[in-house]
Amino acid sequence: MAKKVYFSRAITPQTVVRLYDMLGKTLSGNVAVKVHSGEPGNQNFLKPEFWQPIINKVGGTVTECNTAYEGGRDTTEKHIKTMSVHGWSKLYKVDIMDGEGPDIVLDISQGKVIKKNYVGKNIKNYDSMLVLSHFKGHPMGGYGGAIKQLSIGVASAFGKRYIHGAGDVVKFWDAEHDKFLESMADAARSVVDFFDGNIVYVNVMKNMSVDCDCCAVAEDPCIKDIGILVSDDPVAIDRACLDLVYAAKDDPGQKHFLERVESRNGAHTIDSAAEIGVGSTEYELIEV
Repeated sequence: MAKKVYFSRAITPQTVVRLYDMLGKTLSGNVAVKVHSGEPGNQNFLKPEFWQPIINKVGGTVTECNTAYEGGRDTTEKHIKTMSVHGWSKLYKVDIMDGEGPDIVLDISQGKVIKKNYVGKNIKNYDSMLVLSHFKGHPMGGYGGAIKQLSIGVASAFGKRYIHGAGDVVKFWDAEHDKFLESMADAARSVVDFFDGNIVYVNVMKNMSVDCDCCAVAEDPCIKDIGILVSDDPVAIDRACLDLVYAAKDDPGQKHFLERVESRNGAHTIDSAAEIGVGSTEYELIEV
């Protein structure tokens, strides 16, 4: 059965709530709200005010994890400061899930490349997760969306190095590229399993640069804003986003954006995730 992906071209905070309600899935208990805090200097990340209605609706705690590269978020102290400067902690309770060790290890029984995923120990405090993703390009993954938020996003700083190195942290930047992409899919499977599917995904196709929000110096957006998508399937929602980019044939920035995706074999992450049961590439796009 095709997975439902709700879609609107209206990019407003209220639209996020409307599509969430249409999905009809209630996130219960303590809800972790996974966001991208934005690297200091980045101009494209979605600001905390945009997410306020949906975060207030689910009553969740904004969660993040430290980065594996030097910058404004690679230590807990610096990350907390960035969350304050960017306005997150002014509006929400914030939890850097790997802020204090030790990590916990999630098994990946279906993993193609890696069989374990290192995540911040605070994940155990939550019963469900709302994954808020800014869909855009990415220097290594080709694109960033729901699957990346589940994998690299939820992994601890050590876990990020482990995924990037396809199981070998020494090869942090040098692992075989497709193995890195497959490791992202593997890690995503462990988080889906941890929450037993009690996750909702929101992808916002706005400010779409070829660079990620993790880049302090990022290109400006190159393709026109497209809309908001909501689903309970991370594979379906990412596949739908890419298909919408491919459908934007009249957009002068499409070629540049797709060059980034295709040169990094970005769709391989989606296909690999589908292969190991993270979700399905078969979807029904319901435009409202």
